[in-house]
Formats: sequence, C-alpha cells, structure tokens
Amino acid sequence: MNYKISTEPGARLRIDKWLWAARFFKTRSLASDAVEKGRVTIGGANVKPSKDVRVGDIVEIDIERLVWQVEVLGLCDVRGPATVAQTLYAETEEGRAKRTAEAERRKTFREPAANLQGRPTKRDRRVIDKFSGSD
Repeated sequence: MNYKISTEPGARLRIDKWLWAARFFKTRSLASDAVEKGRVTIGGANVKPSKDVRVGDIVEIDIERLVWQVEVLGLCDVRGPATVAQTLYAETEEGRAKRTAEAERRKTFREPAANLQGRPTKRDRRVIDKFSGSD
C-alpha cells in the first residue's frame, strides 16, 4: 500500500489523528482522551483533539509519565507500519535525554513496600503508630 506522507510546511492534520498515525496510541480515541486530559502539548500549550498540527511543530506526549518531545516531520492521515510511522517525527535531543533518564530511574527504583508481605504484625503496628503520632 502506498502511504501518502505530506512534508509541506502548509500541511495540517488533527493532532489526535497524527498521534494515532505516528503510533503513539493504539486507537484514535485513546489519542483523543490523552489530548483532552492535557497529556499532549503543541509548542508548550495544551490543545484540544481537533487542533491542527503542522510540519515543524514541537509536540510533547506524556505516556505513563514518560515524556516524548518530538518534532513533526511529516503528516499522514492513515496508520501504516512502524517504519512509516517513524518517518513522521524526530525526537529532540533534550527530549531523548529526559526520557532515557526517566527510564533508567524506573529500572533502579525500588518500591518502598516491596519487601513487606501481608498485614502488619502487632510490633509493626506499634512502630507505625509511634511514627504517625497516634497512641
């Protein structure tokens, strides 16, 4: 199938449709929900799902607290394979550094309650009460 990718400066496409075509979200409705919840910004400004994105815009996408900062290189209104989707954007150096730092932090992060199992014992409860100030 031939995927028509527009790279002209005047070309426009709805942000929710672009996010879906660029494979940031599996469905267009998921992309639309993320935009409505303020997890997607264009040029640092919150937008609505119907907002047009243009070639050259900087888009920030927050997916489960991993923030992608990308520059729009092309527009395509159909969802193609990943190889085609990757040609629609280029991740900024600053965005890549932040995202990899957050991914590294997640790898080394230990959940504080990970070694606790089950309900607290009577002794644990006394320690908790002592710290919280309730006697």
